[in-house]
Amino acid sequence: MQCPHADLEWRDGDIPVSTRFDDPYFSLESGLDETRHVFLAGNDLPARFRDGFHIAELGFGTGLNFLTTLQAWQRSGCEGVFTFTSFEAFPMSGEEMQRALSAFPELEGLATELVQQWGTGAHKISIGPATLDIIEGDARERLSIWNGEADAWYLDGFSPAKNPELWQEDLMAEVTRHTAPDGTAATYTAAGFVRRGLGAAGFTVTRTPGYGRKRHMTRCVLRAD
Repeated sequence: MQCPHADLEWRDGDIPVSTRFDDPYFSLESGLDETRHVFLAGNDLPARFRDGFHIAELGFGTGLNFLTTLQAWQRSGCEGVFTFTSFEAFPMSGEEMQRALSAFPELEGLATELVQQWGTGAHKISIGPATLDIIEGDARERLSIWNGEADAWYLDGFSPAKNPELWQEDLMAEVTRHTAPDGTAATYTAAGFVRRGLGAAGFTVTRTPGYGRKRHMTRCVLRAD
């Protein structure tokens, strides 16, 4: 499936900004720290890591979330393997990804492996204990036909005010349908309609302190019912 290419401009040197959504791909303060705070801590990771753990994500972007998770897994000493499935409608080129990830020198080795395989056009990428599955296309169409089930979700679309399509109630319902029992989800946004949509979809939703300039973020746990 051929997807539209990411439309980018660059801010402060190597920070990619989507011109389609007028939004940066990661925090202007520290994208790495934001990922650790929002998506790792927001899903109680790495404490929940185990062999066969499955993470799914809406919005692959630069690959920063995947690489940060892989680094955390390696540092945790967890044995076994994990799967990371990401839905992306507007993929970057390998050159753009490499430029964006150059902002995070501590990820350099892992980033090089990712970019090398990304440049081949592969949609299934293996790096160490991780298998990365990239599903290109509109998540509103692709998630409904996906047969996977995630233990943790990273909800990382662009700002809900600028990219509301990725935060609609019916898509949040699909996230719930593809979440394992006791599964979780986390996102940097605390927008009211997003929290209500997640609650209506079956999650217990909690607003917690956000990262940097964002006062709040959202953490979710799938309800038993």
